[in-house]
Amino acid sequence: MTAPTMKKTERTDYLRILLTQRIALLALLIVVVVVTFFINDAGGYLTAPYDFDYMSASLISAVPLAMLGLAEMLVILSGRGGIDLSVGAMVSLAGMVFGFAYGEWGWPLWLAILATAGFGAFLGAINGFLVSWIGFPALIATLATFYAYKSLAIVVNDQQPISTKPIQELFSLSKSVELPLFGEYVPNVPLGIFTFLLPTVVAVWLLLARTAYGRRLYAIGTNDVAARWAGLPVRDTRFKAYVYAGLISGLVAVVTVGQFASARPDAGVSGNGMALPAITIAVLGGVAITGGIGRVAGVVLATLLIVWLNAGILLAFVGNEGSQYQLLALGAVLVFAALLNGLTNRRYGGTTS
Repeated sequence: MTAPTMKKTERTDYLRILLTQRIALLALLIVVVVVTFFINDAGGYLTAPYDFDYMSASLISAVPLAMLGLAEMLVILSGRGGIDLSVGAMVSLAGMVFGFAYGEWGWPLWLAILATAGFGAFLGAINGFLVSWIGFPALIATLATFYAYKSLAIVVNDQQPISTKPIQELFSLSKSVELPLFGEYVPNVPLGIFTFLLPTVVAVWLLLARTAYGRRLYAIGTNDVAARWAGLPVRDTRFKAYVYAGLISGLVAVVTVGQFASARPDAGVSGNGMALPAITIAVLGGVAITGGIGRVAGVVLATLLIVWLNAGILLAFVGNEGSQYQLLALGAVLVFAALLNGLTNRRYGGTTS
C-alpha cells in the first residue's frame, strides 16, 4: 500500500470514528468550543473572563438540562416517534405542587420531594396512556398535555409564585461546594451536580444497561413489530418510559424551585422553555429520533457542550444580545445533530456509541 493510500485510509478511519463514536465527537467539540473561547478571552474579545471558575459556575444550568435530556432520551428510545413536548410544563406544574407541599403546608423536605416526583410520574403516566394505550401520536399527545399542564400551573395559585421562607431557604441547594481531597486546586462545583444530577445519571444508566426493562426499551424502539412477535410487552414498556420521564421532570421541578428560591408557574415554559433544549441535547448526544439508539454518556457530554457554548456566547456580546444568539446556536446545533444522525444512519447503518 502506497503512502498516499495509507494516509487516505487513516483519514477515512478517523472520519468513521467521529461519525460512529458520538462520545469521541462530543469530546472533540467540547475541546474546540472551550479552546476557542479561551483564545477569545486572551485576545480581549469577551466582556468578562472565560475561565475555569466561570465554566464551573455555569454548570448550575447543566443540572436541569441534563436531567430533562435523559427524560427525553427515555421516551425517544421507545420509538414510534416518541417525544415529550410537555416536560417543561410538567416542571412548572410539579414545581407549584412542591411549593404548596413544602412552602405552605409545611411537609418535611424529603416527603415533599417524594410527592413532587410522584406527581411528575402521574403526569407522565397521562402522556404514556395517551400514546401507548390510546394510540395518539406522541407529538400531538404531549403538545396537548403541554397546554393543559401549563394552564393548570398558571391558575392553581392565581398566576402567583410561592416564595415563602422555607422555599427561599432552598436557594442553598444552588450553592457551590468544594470537592473533597483536591478541592483547593479546582473551582467549586454546584451542589445540585451531586444531589440531583449524578443520582439521576446513575439511575438511568442502571435502568438501561443493567435491567430487562432497558433491553426491552431498546428492542421496541428498534422494531416494535418484531418485539411484539417476540412476546415483549410493547405498550407497557413504552408507557413506563413516559412515566419515568415524568418522574425526572418532577425532580427537576425541585431543582428549579431551589435555583429560583421560588415556585414559579412559568419555571419550565418561560422564554423558549425547557423542552427544546432537552430534545436538542438528546439528539446531539446520539439518541436516534427513530428510537432504539442512544447512550447516557452522550447526553451528559452534549449537555456540557451546550452549557459551555451558551456561557461563551453570553460573554461575546454586550447586553441581552447574547441570549438571542443562544437561541440561534441552539437551533443550529439541533439541525447539525439531525444531519449528523442521518449521515451516520446512511453510511454506517445507524451504529453510534
